Amino acid sequence: MNQKFFEEINKILLGKEEVVKLAAIAILSKGHILFQDVPGVGKTLLAKALAKAMDLSFQRIQFTSDMMPADIIGINLFNQKIQEFEFHPGPIFANLLLADEINRATPKTQSALLEAMQEWQVTVDRKPLNLPKPFFVFATQNPLEFSGTYPLPESQLDRFTICLSLGYPSKEVEEELMEGGGREKELENLKPIINKEEILKLQEEVEKIYVSKKILSYIRELAEGLREDLRVFIGPSPRALIQLTLCAKAKSFLSGRDYVIPDDIYYLFIPVMEHRIVLKDPSISVKEVLKEILDKTKSPL
Repeated sequence: MNQKFFEEINKILLGKEEVVKLAAIAILSKGHILFQDVPGVGKTLLAKALAKAMDLSFQRIQFTSDMMPADIIGINLFNQKIQEFEFHPGPIFANLLLADEINRATPKTQSALLEAMQEWQVTVDRKPLNLPKPFFVFATQNPLEFSGTYPLPESQLDRFTICLSLGYPSKEVEEELMEGGGREKELENLKPIINKEEILKLQEEVEKIYVSKKILSYIRELAEGLREDLRVFIGPSPRALIQLTLCAKAKSFLSGRDYVIPDDIYYLFIPVMEHRIVLKDPSISVKEVLKEILDKTKSPL
């Protein structure tokens, strides 16, 4: 991902450079993104822009309470002409799947994504089917106080690499959006900058980034600090630590380094961990607890 890639995306999603950077980190670490935000702040626009810039196939699912797993995965239908069942793939067979308002669907339908997000395959009538590569899920989630929403189970939250929030735009950006009627025209004019084969190669390069034993111990100490904190009901899983390490590799790669430094971990700790941690007292801010753990855990360098 070169400078032009970020410049073109930032022309479409105004004033959200850090969000775009974190999204790129998730992509380079083969991860999925959960957006927790109010409607209408640009989540779909970002997903479409990234798909176009990377020349990826794109599908969007609007989740509803009556949606079934087959609506996502697909279904076998009997073809009378050939007297055989034929598989009709669902929208999950895309490089980038936007699961819009995922917490409006029931837990049964939400769980249809679990296998896909972890193993890059789905199972239909006991037959595993591979998904295209690369494969990413970008899911949007409305605040739970909105009507008709269901909380995502911890097992599914743990499969999202990073949790992001775009938030409302600044006054200047919002006035520019109002004046121009949005950024759809710029999206239509966006041309592919890299392709899926290059993305796969970049992901391989990221995996080669060096992580020292001291950095790995630092990550473990941060995790132990969370697991032992009396305010924490559910701490980070081993999967969370693996994904934090991969994200740190991706950040160092974007920074032009071939090794991870403590600042990479500090930068990513909250966006990677915030959605995975469950506190005993829901009135306490998870972000504040994470920040406390970061500040009191000694950096190795």
